Amino acid sequence: MFTQFTTLLAEAGPHFEGYVYPNESGSHPLWGVLIVLYPYITGLVAGAFIMASLVRVFRVKALEPVYRLSLLTALAFMLCATLPLLFHLGHPFRSYQIMITPHLTSPMAIFGFVYLWYLMAVLLLELWLDYRENFVQWGSTVKGPQGFLYRTLTVGVTDLSPQAVKLDHKMSWIISIVGIPSAFLLHGYVGFIFGSIKANPWWGNAIMPIIFILSAIVSGIALCVFVYIFLSKVRGRAVDMRCLDVMGMFLFYGLVIDATVEALDWVHRAYSAEEGFHVMEYMAQQHLFFTLSIAQLLLGTLVPLLALGVIQIARKRIPDKVRWSVYTICSILILVGVLAMRWNVVMGGQFYSKSLRGVMSYKFEFAGAEGWLMGGLLLALPFIILTVLIKLFLSERLPVAGHDPHPLEND
Repeated sequence: MFTQFTTLLAEAGPHFEGYVYPNESGSHPLWGVLIVLYPYITGLVAGAFIMASLVRVFRVKALEPVYRLSLLTALAFMLCATLPLLFHLGHPFRSYQIMITPHLTSPMAIFGFVYLWYLMAVLLLELWLDYRENFVQWGSTVKGPQGFLYRTLTVGVTDLSPQAVKLDHKMSWIISIVGIPSAFLLHGYVGFIFGSIKANPWWGNAIMPIIFILSAIVSGIALCVFVYIFLSKVRGRAVDMRCLDVMGMFLFYGLVIDATVEALDWVHRAYSAEEGFHVMEYMAQQHLFFTLSIAQLLLGTLVPLLALGVIQIARKRIPDKVRWSVYTICSILILVGVLAMRWNVVMGGQFYSKSLRGVMSYKFEFAGAEGWLMGGLLLALPFIILTVLIKLFLSERLPVAGHDPHPLEND
């Protein structure tokens, strides 16, 4: 009788595989593409900021050509980080109530405060301190609306004495140090949301925040590699191979650590074989085979690991053109692989039936609020903003004031 009932449900409503309870007939995943993009974009912000911190805090001088580019990349994606959530809400204009009526047990309220802290007190302030000297110079040489913008951004602080510039550099260095744990908190919070849901076998995991942070660092570095190569080619300038090799080295090391932790997570799941693991195993072989086994594991992890590993071993014997081509392909594969990982976590956890005996279906939409079209537009928007920021603040026609990313070396 129970089997006949589930058969009728499968024919009349959403498709299920395995055994389900009768009250699951109307169940379907409530989160779609937008909630997949939310942790993906915030992860790119954190990773790009970590790339900039390698220059400012850890004094990796070879990465100085991408320092400002990394900060602008982080800002462009940070400005779009909340958009997937706002578009997902039925009434996004009510979102301000989270901030004016905070509730400390609400993860969404906590994210609002973390987001504002990171955007206003870390990212924008560090960029302003780093660019203030340039704003003063550009405001006096550039005419028209663009010059007015630079003069406005000085906010009246036009002191260019060596003491004032040195103070800017020191303050920026301090903010960079504060920004590293802030970046971890920004994206680790997303992993905390999923990891704290104990009732879901895919999400309820104590190391979920660590997995999200590591994948965020890897994806952010990969994004900086891709943007730097693409920008150099568009401008017709030669790529700084020393800088690119060091970026590739950090990308490889980060990917090794990320892949190791994720592999450890899966080994632990398989060894403990807790309730619901057989459903997870089934999804990895069927429903999520392409996004998990192909996109995330093979293309997003194994192929870049092997390619970047070969470069680390035989770097001097590989021509420059081949190396930057490999870096470009690997960065794209890693970005796709991390996006697939976000999909597997967000959607895979929702595919579980409440009985932990079957798998729910999901209808892919092209248009609509949760459609692929909206997701594509939200992914393209940060690149559009980054293009504008590059034209305004990294234009080759602008005179560049000397900035010291290592303020303590001359003390």
